[in-house]
Amino acid sequence: MNTELREFLRSRRAKVTPEDAGLPALPGTRRVPGLRREEVAQLAGVSVDYYVRLERGRNVNVSESVLDALARALQLNDTERAHLYTVAKPTRKTQALPPQRVRPGLLRVLDSMTDVPAMLLGRRSDVLAMNALASALYMDFGATSPQDRNPVRFMFLDPAARALYLDWEANARLAVAHLHIYAGRHPHDPKLAALVGELSVRDADFRRWWADNDVYLHAHGTKALNHPVVGEITVAYESFTVDGDPDMSMALHTVEPGSSSEQNLRLLASWNLTQQPSDVAH
Repeated sequence: MNTELREFLRSRRAKVTPEDAGLPALPGTRRVPGLRREEVAQLAGVSVDYYVRLERGRNVNVSESVLDALARALQLNDTERAHLYTVAKPTRKTQALPPQRVRPGLLRVLDSMTDVPAMLLGRRSDVLAMNALASALYMDFGATSPQDRNPVRFMFLDPAARALYLDWEANARLAVAHLHIYAGRHPHDPKLAALVGELSVRDADFRRWWADNDVYLHAHGTKALNHPVVGEITVAYESFTVDGDPDMSMALHTVEPGSSSEQNLRLLASWNLTQQPSDVAH
């Protein structure tokens, strides 16, 4: 059974009203939010039975034309459409994922960027490596134990994260939505299941937002932070996939030239030089 496809279709259907889809409102109370299954089938031009089997996660051979029709019916954005294509593929359990290895050259690149917080992210957004300034920006994150070097875990289980992010909820929601992108690519990753299980048990916000099945590609954007040492810093981040490993990316953080954020980041870099060297995540 394709659980990721089932939950994603259900969640997207719930977000589209008949009015949004241009359908006439029928009398009486609707038992479910959003569209009914038969309404999605009508909009997509497929039989109700076919759509029901698809939404139940049955192994149905779905064509690109049907996926396109469903994407239009459910009014998916580009990221959601790509996720639909990913999770609609038949999934088979594969051998355990091999460990990710960071090339020495990439580590040298990280360490050479002394004025730019930079990190390498792997599967499940695990931090594989980060330079000293990134570690200082994220509260000495690189000095934590390897199993704890996950931004989503930090976001929900470390009280310092709620103080660090000026808009913690918005950033936390995006982190969950980005993790769903990974879940679509690797639904049988046992470490993903363990992470989601732990966070679902320990944090009600994560449990609720994971059930929303929102997806977000964490490729670029901004983060507003309230750093306990230097105060507010707004960073823009850009993420680049590393050649040779589609599940590894380099994230770079920059600040607006001449801004107070640039001044505070420089102060943080100077302050960090005065501290004892930490076990940066290499």
